[in-house]
Amino acid sequence: MAGADGPALTRSGSGRDAVEAVWRIESARIVSTLARYTGDFGLAEDLAQEALAAALVAWPRDGIPSSPAAWLLTVGRRRAVDTYRRRVALDERHATLARDLSEGVDDLLYDPDRIDDDVLALMFVACHPVLSREAQITMTLRVVGGLTSDEIARALLVPTATVQARITRAKKTLGAAQVPFEVPPADERRARLASVLNVLYLVFTEGSSATSGSDWIRQDLAHEAVRQARVLAQLVPDEPEVHGLLALLELTAARFPARVSDDGEPVLLEEQDRRRWDRAAIRRGRAALATAGRVGRGLGAYGVQAAIAECHAVAPSVQATDWDRIVVLYEALGRLAPSPVVELNRAVAISMAQGPAAALPVVDELVAAGTLDGAHLLPSVRGELLTRLGRRDEARHELERALDLCGNERERAVLARKLAALD
Repeated sequence: MAGADGPALTRSGSGRDAVEAVWRIESARIVSTLARYTGDFGLAEDLAQEALAAALVAWPRDGIPSSPAAWLLTVGRRRAVDTYRRRVALDERHATLARDLSEGVDDLLYDPDRIDDDVLALMFVACHPVLSREAQITMTLRVVGGLTSDEIARALLVPTATVQARITRAKKTLGAAQVPFEVPPADERRARLASVLNVLYLVFTEGSSATSGSDWIRQDLAHEAVRQARVLAQLVPDEPEVHGLLALLELTAARFPARVSDDGEPVLLEEQDRRRWDRAAIRRGRAALATAGRVGRGLGAYGVQAAIAECHAVAPSVQATDWDRIVVLYEALGRLAPSPVVELNRAVAISMAQGPAAALPVVDELVAAGTLDGAHLLPSVRGELLTRLGRRDEARHELERALDLCGNERERAVLARKLAALD
């Protein structure tokens, strides 16, 4: 507390702000350290939340301690001792915990030889394959990102009760499966790392192009994924796809300042003021992409997507963009990670490089395959191509269908304007 650890830095209302700031920065380290300390991931997360609750009461009242993270960890460890004391009589483990507590916590929290592995282990546990994809995303935002249940609920556009239920089920599942708190062995790491990367990619994708709600870009969600990708790149610097994902996220996020107007309306690529793009983010993204190429043997799927984003980032205009290179990159991506969405994006690139007539057969094949039925993107792209070809009645039908399928209010407004332009 402030009286024992040093002078308080602030009091009252700002104390709560300090709790939130420290928690966002240090939560992953605190949870991972408690998990290593107790050997129980579910218990560690509960203990960390109890420490957070205690800080929300104590810091506004008594002032911020001189070492806030150590304060939180001390409280968590004391609650661990109390928990074991309630469960069993004094046994060897209880005695060990109590003895460790008396020896201080700073070394445990900031051990340079252990802390990186602990945070990495936390990511692997949060994205363990025994959990559903929804649970992996929720747990990653909770224990790695430090978001509260309310914040996660707002980010995922679900009720807080749903988030809390997912967290509870996930911890029970991890406990029942006896998932160890550790970085997986080398032979399992690559497959498990792919799951971690995919979760960060999904979180960012939802943030950069929200599927529903009133905002087209949910920057808090997207930037949280970028932050976690940066941490991961520091923890596993020899994994090329980690740098590839970071490059993709940085280069995509660089366009955020120009993608939305002052009143929140979407601004399409051809209308964006490229002077507003974040040049620092572009430099970081290109550096990460170069690292991915240097440490790997050719780019992976995230790296190829980052290379596509780089083409946009360095082009002075839509017309001056190297669309032929983008088409080739999408062809490569289709071989690395085939999907109908990749084919749809390739069709858009073909339309820019060779014209809409060359792209329409690719889109029509996707329509015939039915793999994107129910997604608004397919009729939206087809409607755009038909508009450019002067086939207005067919274009109107496609855009109306896209409008019916689209769940985001801002994007619906863009489709409505395209429809109005046909008239």
